[in-house]
Amino acid sequence: MNETDFIAALRALPLHPGARGLKDDAAVLDIGSEILVLTHDVLVEGRHYLPSQDMADVAWKLVATNLSDLAAKGARPLGVLLGHMLGGDDARFLAGLDEVLSHYGVTLLGGDTVAGDAPRSFGLTAIGAATHTPVPSRAGAQPGDALWVTGTIGAALLGFEALRSGTGDPAAYTRPLARLPEGETLAPHVSAMMDVSDGLLLDAFRMAEASGVSLAIDSAAVPVGEKARSMDCLTWGDDYELLFTLPAETPCPVAATLIGAVEPRGFAPLFVDGEAVANPQGLGYVHR
Repeated sequence: MNETDFIAALRALPLHPGARGLKDDAAVLDIGSEILVLTHDVLVEGRHYLPSQDMADVAWKLVATNLSDLAAKGARPLGVLLGHMLGGDDARFLAGLDEVLSHYGVTLLGGDTVAGDAPRSFGLTAIGAATHTPVPSRAGAQPGDALWVTGTIGAALLGFEALRSGTGDPAAYTRPLARLPEGETLAPHVSAMMDVSDGLLLDAFRMAEASGVSLAIDSAAVPVGEKARSMDCLTWGDDYELLFTLPAETPCPVAATLIGAVEPRGFAPLFVDGEAVANPQGLGYVHR
């Protein structure tokens, strides 16, 4: 099975309503007067980070990528649970963990520590509190809405190339930033929202399918650095920007770029420069 097939099989298991059919960035649970948002991601050596990387950067990325899922729900982080695999550079991991938790004002709740052989892997569960109801989801985009994205797409790809070559600034790849303030600001206004983790085109395809609409993207409008324009930046991922839809008459309340529109469901979920994209294969990163 690949990632898509496995998740599809999981949907046949008993699911809590808060799981949102495993079609969203996070689970949403009503607990008394609170609405909790929970997410879990794993980083694997050689797949999500290079074996030669500073483990302080790995710890940063582990936390930031999970917080990005909370940002896509407009949630305020409450704390994290860490799954740590011991190695020879645990002190550097702890240093990076302290930096990223301090940066976001997030506390450690606990977790588990294990030992094992390479490749190493690390898991993190992030728990947040919703700041607005209904909590945004990938579903909800309506025909006539405008499609927006924060930040710059392709920055992580350039950061990865800088890390691999040893020249330039790799920070966009090694230390991504979760758009928590933007997510909280956007939550009362968006019709749909998710973070861009697996590639802009693949994540747009997923949003369109979840919403039962078609998304039309103007690739020339996508905010991409000139060095990345000729690269696979629309399918590469790891940018952790927010992709969202707003009613056409709603001013965007954060710094973002208009990249397309929501249309009634047509022949395909996604149209790029007028060309129909009916199959998600090749649009982004899928684990195999």
